[in-house]
Amino acid sequence: MKYSKFIAFAAATALLAACQGNKSTSNEDGYTVQGHLQNAAAGNKVYLLELGDQQFIARDTAEIGKDGSFTFEGTVKEPTMYRITLDQQNGLMLVLDNEKIKLDADAKDINGTAKIEGSEESVVFQQLNKLVNESKMQQMKLEQRFQQASEAGQADSMVAIQQEYAALQKQVKNFIAQHPKSVVAAFGTATLVDPVNDFAFADSMATLLNKNIPDSKYTLLLNERLKPYRNTAIGQLAPDISLPTPDGGTKSLSSLRGKYVLVDFWASWCGPCRKENPNVVKMYNKYKGKGFEIFGVSLDQSKDKWLKAIADDQLTWPHVSDLKGWQSSAAQLYNVDAIPQTVLIDPDGKIIAKGLRGEDLEQKLATLLK
Repeated sequence: MKYSKFIAFAAATALLAACQGNKSTSNEDGYTVQGHLQNAAAGNKVYLLELGDQQFIARDTAEIGKDGSFTFEGTVKEPTMYRITLDQQNGLMLVLDNEKIKLDADAKDINGTAKIEGSEESVVFQQLNKLVNESKMQQMKLEQRFQQASEAGQADSMVAIQQEYAALQKQVKNFIAQHPKSVVAAFGTATLVDPVNDFAFADSMATLLNKNIPDSKYTLLLNERLKPYRNTAIGQLAPDISLPTPDGGTKSLSSLRGKYVLVDFWASWCGPCRKENPNVVKMYNKYKGKGFEIFGVSLDQSKDKWLKAIADDQLTWPHVSDLKGWQSSAAQLYNVDAIPQTVLIDPDGKIIAKGLRGEDLEQKLATLLK
């Protein structure tokens, strides 16, 4: 789940230094933000920051009046994500278009108390942000419950918690899908949705957004983010991998055509990978005589450690590695940015699933290899 990535992105360290404003003289065709902050000290500064590619960029500064009021004026070329903030922690994300916006909030908690009028997109973002934050809290509770159930060996409870977790993820995607003409949906899909495991959903949203708001910077951002994953999406022919084997030879993924193949990205130094290996060994021993094979791709840099892990964990399937760590050509080809990661390929070489582990992998293989 990538909620944490989104929240860190939306709360990135802001450049709070004062800067020259881009105020207009008449503002007939620009935006006006008329703000009012309760419990705000007169004379304090409030900042307007534009969300750039990697960080917030200071665009304007206003002084809070005796009655808690402040005003920003300017123009934007298109609806754009901004942040109004008193400091790095206390602020509010909104979408600025060339419209008149009213903002009321308590200066002690701007994000939690804000009421916005005049910007439908900003209201949609507020709703999404609230849903994300609530989901994050529930996610943390579910993770604790899952850990407790796992330690107690309560398999049925673990399955139920996983189902709750999946339903939680679905809530955010459902909200995004309900706003196919919104820049917030484009921004949310690009920053919230996992392009590896949820490519089909992200791609379906990209299709709608390309139709409805094709020129939005956030639609373009989404398209750019999905581009590297299109060749390795479910349903695509798996790109071939041909790398050195432990004995110094070469082994290619395409040489295993005719079988269901699990491409397993792992490394000897990866704790979760090593913890998962006994489950993978169990599946291999159960199905290797029924048309199933594993193709282990290691992100190691030390050949000795790689070979020792293979021996220690009794991994008896084909293994390859170019010993380049995260710079592995295979990892880059498949856009692997976390391990363990798996890709399941059918006998014709097409990708049919991603990210299968544990019980999910066992259920999938049981269905395919009856």
